[in-house]
Amino acid sequence: MITHRGRRSVAWSTGLLVALLAAPAAAQSADSVFRVRHGSPALVKFGKWGVLALGLGMGLKAAAAHSDADRADTRLTNYCLDDPRRCDQKPGGSYLDPVAERHYQQALRGDRRARGWLIGGEAAVLGAAGLFVWELTRPRQRPDNIPFAPEVSLEGRVTRLGVRVGF
Repeated sequence: MITHRGRRSVAWSTGLLVALLAAPAAAQSADSVFRVRHGSPALVKFGKWGVLALGLGMGLKAAAAHSDADRADTRLTNYCLDDPRRCDQKPGGSYLDPVAERHYQQALRGDRRARGWLIGGEAAVLGAAGLFVWELTRPRQRPDNIPFAPEVSLEGRVTRLGVRVGF
């Protein structure tokens, strides 16, 4: 169950990601000096960072939800240690005492929220990893503005290093 605050966080995160990916950066213009041909599309090139940030943010939300669940469980434990009769349970497993049941339900809700954020964060990080790998395997051409290119050649047991300068 996602709370109103959780839905709002997801909506803001999604909106921010869409806004960042939709707006072209100045370096993406057609007259850019650093344009690389046959590379990855701009959505992949810059979107992987947004997806990675989204995954990390979801991981932080999962940690916060887990802390909330942990605090609720600690409250339940302390409540039961004060008077063990408070934690008597019905045959179905629920607590007889409404305060103990409330603490238990808060712990369960926190755990469910943490699980949801964690699964979303893992999916985002996996997606970002896929985008990184996809971009690394794309063929690229060198930018036009590199004035020299280092050269390395191996001939037998001899390694030659050199620099080619273009004018």
